[in-house]
Amino acid sequence: MKKVTSKSEFDTAIRSPKITVAVFKADWCPDCKFIDPFMPEVEEKFANDLDLIEVDVDHVGTVSEEQNIMGIPSFVAYVDGKELTRYVNKLRKSREEIEDFLQSAVEVYNKRL
Repeated sequence: MKKVTSKSEFDTAIRSPKITVAVFKADWCPDCKFIDPFMPEVEEKFANDLDLIEVDVDHVGTVSEEQNIMGIPSFVAYVDGKELTRYVNKLRKSREEIEDFLQSAVEVYNKRL
């Protein structure tokens, strides 16, 4: 997963015509660490349909404020610079829930075509 280190990098990444899913997280977050081991496999599974980027809320803080990120980890899908859908809740996210969200983002995107 590509780590975004600035607002301009984030803005460029989400302007893609391909689905870009921003994963908002932080080093100190236990629920973020919980997803780390399986995210490379999840990313590989969806590699043909979308790109995943990592946004550290402590290092690219204005982005999380502008995107109204209140809890982490949060997943927000973008296409052409616009939000497509988001997966945010206060509960720990399982691999299955993340994969379900990514699949639903692909389905929402395909309905637009």
